[in-house]
Amino acid sequence: MIINKSIPIKYLFNKVKVELIYVLIMAVIVYYITHVFQNNIPEMPLTIPAFIGTSISILISFKLNQSYDRWWEARKIWGSIVNDSRSLILQFKQFLPADENINRIAYRQIAWCYALGESLRGLDSKETLKKYLNEIEIEEINKQSNKPLAIIQHHYNDLKQFKNGEKINQFSEVQLDNTLVRLVDAMGKAERIKSTVFPVTYRLFLHLMIYLFIITLSISLKNIESVFEIPLLLVLSAAFFLLEKSATHMQDPFENRPTDTAVTAIARTIEINIKNIIEDKNIPEKLNANQFYLN
Repeated sequence: MIINKSIPIKYLFNKVKVELIYVLIMAVIVYYITHVFQNNIPEMPLTIPAFIGTSISILISFKLNQSYDRWWEARKIWGSIVNDSRSLILQFKQFLPADENINRIAYRQIAWCYALGESLRGLDSKETLKKYLNEIEIEEINKQSNKPLAIIQHHYNDLKQFKNGEKINQFSEVQLDNTLVRLVDAMGKAERIKSTVFPVTYRLFLHLMIYLFIITLSISLKNIESVFEIPLLLVLSAAFFLLEKSATHMQDPFENRPTDTAVTAIARTIEINIKNIIEDKNIPEKLNANQFYLN
């Protein structure tokens, strides 16, 4: 998640450099054609590129709104995971007998948060699991493709054992079950965002519209010197492409990019909170941004 107002120019340029190369080539070609065949090409009123530019603005605005809704929903989902993770450990601590050690459950919940974030980003969580789980649990979890779901299954197994051992009553079981259901629900919502792809044809059509805008504007400005025309076309197209790229990145908040929801930082916050609850002395530092974004 980008948290610094000073975004490096290099980062912005790298996002649109390919498109700007295409625009530069097109601008040079159109400029050459309009000057070689100046008498054969009719005048093009500025209202035509203006109309196309307005259409592009509307299309980009729609995409930005849709993308921001997905990004904000992802952030709300992880906000609920923070709350329910705290609640789960607090409930276990409150409902179980004082002599029952809940550290194993607490560490497993921490592992779940990290594993979910890494799963959504398509990363391997085996090394992360080794930090928080015992070898038996790791072996069982690695047998399943959906590791966060496998970790939740271990929570349910413990809940069943506590109920059968009469360490918790029916009311406590219902409360703990409701919290686990909310965690599974949040996981499903995050996976839905990850697996639902924004229509690719929309992006392709938008790029086509931008290139058409550049061509028509270049023809309309054929009487302007190239030293002014081409930089103007590059600046205008860069603005459109940057907005389109921003929307594209926000619509996929779990792709391990600077614009992502900061799932690793959120998981670290959950780890700190849970370890404070169980009075663990090995509390890590809060993650800070090393660059202009928080991972």
